[in-house]
Amino acid sequence: MLPKLMNVPEFGAPLPAAHPSQEAVELLWRRRSTPADCMSGPGPDAETIQAILTIAARAPDHRRVVPFRFIVFEKDARARFGDVLAATFAKDNSDAEASRVEFERSRFLRAPVVVAVISSPNTGHKTPVWEQTLTAGAVCQNMLIAASAYGFAAQWITEWYAFHDDVNTALSMTADEKIAGYIYLGGANEDPKERARPVLGDIVQRYS
Repeated sequence: MLPKLMNVPEFGAPLPAAHPSQEAVELLWRRRSTPADCMSGPGPDAETIQAILTIAARAPDHRRVVPFRFIVFEKDARARFGDVLAATFAKDNSDAEASRVEFERSRFLRAPVVVAVISSPNTGHKTPVWEQTLTAGAVCQNMLIAASAYGFAAQWITEWYAFHDDVNTALSMTADEKIAGYIYLGGANEDPKERARPVLGDIVQRYS
């Protein structure tokens, strides 16, 4: 049984520089996103969600700007947000069939839990906004790894609603904020298949 919330190190506590772990290496070698359409219940409970978010937030963050925040959608909140998606899609696509509008309404019902990771840079900070944006991406990756380690399938996606001003306004996002990703969390109806990976010879060179 995995511990859900471990003792978080106190500020200034000495920490190991490395954590040799065959299990961690195996996880990273075999980590694979599970499409949201293939997800099912049960999802992580409240304590496990707290643990996953805590781990996600332990991402590299130059000067500790904390340029990100989370919005968690679970239970009935998924359907309520679905109403926002359906209304927005219908407004933009007046000729859309009712079945398509209902599909948009059900997007967040594909998984038991969905977490919006919002890139929230401090534009007045001396840390470049690009570095802050990269931190939000690292947070998303941390969340995928943490979810897998706790035994849950996960997928990091955006889709059209991540880039729609009306949807972002409904989430009370500021003009400087963007959706880094929606992370879907749950069980899996089937195991995902391995996908093609980069050929290192095509993307690695050594400076000379």
